[in-house]
Amino acid sequence: MSAILFALLAVAGLAYWSRQPVFDSGAPIPFTIKPGSGLESVTQQIASAQVPINPELLDLLVRITGKSGKVKAGSYEIKPGTTPLRLITQLVRGEFAQEALTVIEGWTFRQMRQAIAAQSALKHDTELLSDAELMARITPDYVIPEGLFAPDTYLFAKGSSDLQVYKQAYALLEKRLNSAWESRDQTVPYKTPYEALIMASIVEKETGRKAERTNIAGVFVNRLRIGMLLQTDPTVIYGMGDRYEGRIRKRDLTTDTPYNTYTRVGLPPTPIALPGKESLHAAMNPAKTDALFFVARGDGSSHFSSNLNEHNQAVNKYQR
Repeated sequence: MSAILFALLAVAGLAYWSRQPVFDSGAPIPFTIKPGSGLESVTQQIASAQVPINPELLDLLVRITGKSGKVKAGSYEIKPGTTPLRLITQLVRGEFAQEALTVIEGWTFRQMRQAIAAQSALKHDTELLSDAELMARITPDYVIPEGLFAPDTYLFAKGSSDLQVYKQAYALLEKRLNSAWESRDQTVPYKTPYEALIMASIVEKETGRKAERTNIAGVFVNRLRIGMLLQTDPTVIYGMGDRYEGRIRKRDLTTDTPYNTYTRVGLPPTPIALPGKESLHAAMNPAKTDALFFVARGDGSSHFSSNLNEHNQAVNKYQR
């Protein structure tokens, strides 16, 4: 066999191999490419992670396709059905293995920090930072973080800094807040988007029913307009902090804190939770209503009243 024919057969064999699945079934196989790795090291790291691929052939294929020196370090996973050519594309594009973290509507920022700290796929660069120090890494505009991060599901590459997730969540909240502010009812009594964010956080904690959020917001907006106390329990609970043990007593309603809306007129100084999109919309576009009161019916819904007498009757009916 001539050398030319042998070479042609070898190239044809490599081309065929490059388009066959590395493996056909089973779970994805994770592997990591360390920063500064040369091509030989890259292929050996992949093989060492129990990926059933010939490292010498993969090395040759990378060189022939002109991708040598273009592989990006990071955490990857190879799925069943992936061909060597597709694997090389992943490595060159930096298509890292994706992890997910979900931030829940109504969580406090403290709960968000706990969830991020518990996510083992993240690099915990902010673990030792105070809330104020963390905010300084994200924006110069705020010191207190409550309410400033959007509830959503965030995707990130394994090994990413947790600061990246915080920055993503802050940017999304800013986008949502600014959009809602631009489309707000122009008669709402907020001076700034931040005040509207505070209201949205109260609405978020007051009801889990999307259909009621604009009505809840309508009640609180009506109270703001006439200088009436908001008297909302979630703000009292937030102000109690670690003293809250699952129930509010009469003395809690009369003990003054910056967040006690039974003792102080107007909005509390900051949000009390992370509001979702529906609560932002409700705060910016509250229902046109004459209601000043509402009480839980016990089935997740609320009864709305425009005067104290009707409200007291509803309280007797649904709660006493």
